[in-house]
Amino acid sequence: MFVRSATLVDFRSWERLSLDLTPGATVLVGPNGHGKTNVLEALGYVATLSSHRVATDAPLVRTGAERALVRATVVNHGRELTVDLDIAGGRANRARLGTTPVRRPREILGVLNTVLFAPEDLAMVRGEPTERRRFLDELIVARSPRMAAVRADYEKVLRQRSALLKTGGHTLRRGAASEDGASAMATLEVWDSRLAAFGAEIVLHRLRAARDVGPHVSQSYRDIAPASRPAYVAYRSSLAESAPPEMFDLARPEAPDDGEVLEAAFLQQLSVVRAREIERGTTLVGPHRDDLDLMLGTDPAKGFASHGESWSFALALRLGAFGLLRGEGSDPVLLLDDVFAELDRARRTALARVAATAEQVLVTAAVGEDVPAELDAVRIDVRAHEVIGPDGVPSRASVATRHGAGDAVGAEGAVGAEGAVASERAGGSADPVGERVQTRTETEEDR
Repeated sequence: MFVRSATLVDFRSWERLSLDLTPGATVLVGPNGHGKTNVLEALGYVATLSSHRVATDAPLVRTGAERALVRATVVNHGRELTVDLDIAGGRANRARLGTTPVRRPREILGVLNTVLFAPEDLAMVRGEPTERRRFLDELIVARSPRMAAVRADYEKVLRQRSALLKTGGHTLRRGAASEDGASAMATLEVWDSRLAAFGAEIVLHRLRAARDVGPHVSQSYRDIAPASRPAYVAYRSSLAESAPPEMFDLARPEAPDDGEVLEAAFLQQLSVVRAREIERGTTLVGPHRDDLDLMLGTDPAKGFASHGESWSFALALRLGAFGLLRGEGSDPVLLLDDVFAELDRARRTALARVAATAEQVLVTAAVGEDVPAELDAVRIDVRAHEVIGPDGVPSRASVATRHGAGDAVGAEGAVGAEGAVASERAGGSADPVGERVQTRTETEEDR
C-alpha cells in the first residue's frame, strides 16, 4: 500500500499543498513552523479519522477558512482509489470515495492504513490510560474497519447511560419503591444490555489485538534495547472480576475467545457496581475504564522506565503494530514525525532498518542529517519546495516561489528524477471542492 498523491486545502497552515509520492522513503525537510507535521497529520487523519495532536477537528481548519479538504490517492495491490475528506471543524464532516459521496466518513476507513510514530507517543508509556486505549482502538479498527461503528455505538450508549445515572440518581435510588423509580430502573437495564453488547465486542477485539501484537512488541523492544529488561503487554479490564481469569491471560493462546462470555461478564459486573454507579452518577464498567499495561520485567513501564526505556517502548509499540498489520495483508504506510532527532544512534539505526523495509515511509525532519543514511530517501524541502537529490543538490530549481497576493505561480510543481512533486499555488487555481484562491500562510505555529 502506498499514497500516490496527496492534496491539502485549508488544512492547518496550508492553504494548498499538493504532493506526488512514490513507494519507498520520502523525507520532508524544513524548519519547524513550515507545515511538515501537518502533512503526516492529514494522512493519519484519512486513516483513522482522528489527529495524533488534538482531540477535536476545529484546529485542523486553517484560521479564516470554513472547512479543510484532505485528498489522498491510495494504491493497494495495484488498485487505485481516491479519498476526499471535507473537515468542517465543529460540524459534520463529509467524505467521498472516488466521485461517490459516502453516508458516513467512517466508511472510508480501511482504504488507507498508516502507522504513525511521533514525539507525542511518549504519552503512551508515561501518560494516562486514554493514550493506550487509543493505541489499541486504532489497531482494532485497522484490522476490522467495522469496529469504528461499534465504538461509535458504544460511546453513544455510554453517554446516554451516564446521563441517566447523573440526572436520575435520586429517582434510581428509590427503585421499585416508587413508580418513577421502577421506570428509571427499567430504562437503566435497557442501557445495560446495549452497553454490554457493544462493550463486550470492543473488549474481545482489544484482547485479540493485544494478544497478537504482544509478541511483535516484545521482539521489537529486544531489537531496540537488547540490554534492557524484557518488555511485554497485558490487558487490564474492568470485567476481570466477573469473567474467567484465563480470558485476560495474553500468554495463553488457548484462552477463551467468546463474546457471549464477555457480554455475560459485563452484565454481571454492572450488577455488582450498580449501587456505586448510582451514587457516583457515572458508568464504572466497560472498555472506557480498561488499560493496556506496559511491563518491563516485573515493573510497569510507567513510573519505572528510564527516559531511554520509555522511548524504546513507545517505538516498540508502533513497530509491533506495523509488524502485525503487514503480516495480515498490505504494508501500512509508515509515518515518522520528527522522531529521529529524539533517538540515540542505536535507536535511529533500528528504526531506519525497519523503515527501509516498508513499501512506503514518510518522514519529517528539521535537519536532513537527523535521518540515518541507511534510509535511502527522496528529500523534499518544504520551505523551498525542491526535491533534493542524493548528493544534496536540488534535482531542479524551485518553481513554487513566494508571490504577493494575486500573483501567479509560473509552474505547477518541482519534479525530481524519483517522481516526487511538491506544488503550491496562488491566485486562481482550481480547488477540487470549490473555487477558492490559495496561497500558503505561515502564521500558525505548526511543524
